[in-house]
Amino acid sequence: MRTVRRLLYKDIVGSVALVALAFLALDFFINFVDEMERMSRVGAGAAQAALLAAMELPGNFYELFPIAVLIGGIVALARLAQSSEFTILRTGGLGPARALSLLAGLAAAFAVLTFVVGDYVAPQVERQSDEMRARFSRNAPATKRGAWLKDHRNVDGQERSYSVQVGRVGSGGDLEDVRIFEFDPEGRLMSRTEAGKVDVDGQGLWHLQTVKRTVWNPGAPTASGSVGEVVVSEQQLEKLDWQSSLHAGVIAAAVLPAMSMSTLELYRYTAHLSAQEQSAQAHNIQFWRKAFYPFACFVMVALALPFAYLHGRSGGISIKVFGGIMLGISFVLLNNVAGHLGLLQNWTPWAVAATPSLIYLGLSMAAFTWLVRYR
Repeated sequence: MRTVRRLLYKDIVGSVALVALAFLALDFFINFVDEMERMSRVGAGAAQAALLAAMELPGNFYELFPIAVLIGGIVALARLAQSSEFTILRTGGLGPARALSLLAGLAAAFAVLTFVVGDYVAPQVERQSDEMRARFSRNAPATKRGAWLKDHRNVDGQERSYSVQVGRVGSGGDLEDVRIFEFDPEGRLMSRTEAGKVDVDGQGLWHLQTVKRTVWNPGAPTASGSVGEVVVSEQQLEKLDWQSSLHAGVIAAAVLPAMSMSTLELYRYTAHLSAQEQSAQAHNIQFWRKAFYPFACFVMVALALPFAYLHGRSGGISIKVFGGIMLGISFVLLNNVAGHLGLLQNWTPWAVAATPSLIYLGLSMAAFTWLVRYR
């Protein structure tokens, strides 16, 4: 069985690598042309455009790798079927269950690779690419745009709500141009705190520097019971500490586009949005899609396996590859449509993310069972 495993894995991995390389080469060319147009506007050259185009490849690899697994698997298994090698393996004792288990092990390796690239490599490279693009164009990085955050705290037995605006995130991870608005339980503005630079530790303690604080103090009640004249006071402080439930991980997630967040960052941010009673449907769907996406490799391998049970006379490899491409495109299309429909209809996020994979897994198992029984 070790020989069979080596034969299958070698052919499939080689075909998947070749298809993935072809996809990445095409993507690099398209990205290079786009970057050349952008860089020419800011006076940068082809070397900078090529570097930026290359730094987009990990994200493209993450998006396209399951489709490459499908097409590469179809090519390898259809070639084995066409040369009757897979038929020989079947007569030698390679039953359907054993074939499924062998390919499931390979799919697990593909899933781990997809997860590592999508959660660790692609986000880091994308952030570095954004900084580099900003340096070339002398503009603020797009991924370091500001964000609005909400927080609640109990102060002296009263519930206080806070709206926090983060202008941007510095290269060292510190926050810049921060404004904190404090409201009382009735929604009246109580104070505004502005800081040029803020450092946040892991426990949510904000260390504000160059602080300007404005406080609105309501006057004493009048004889009629109404609030007296509001007294406004201002303070200039070099440093000020402010305790919050907004720790560094939540802030980093808030300033990132949802597509470039890791699974853990998405989980932290959705938990924060839910705790603050904010709408988290879009980020919840994105979280579950991110969590389930590596398992698409299992679905793609399962879709490719039935092609090994087709005879050579049932069509050449080119027709089967075309069918694989159509399957991959339809899977991506259904995945995206399900996400948008789930957001519009407020469907359960994990069900929205899992449904396309379950549908295609069911189709592949049905086709596999029919081919094994009747072909």
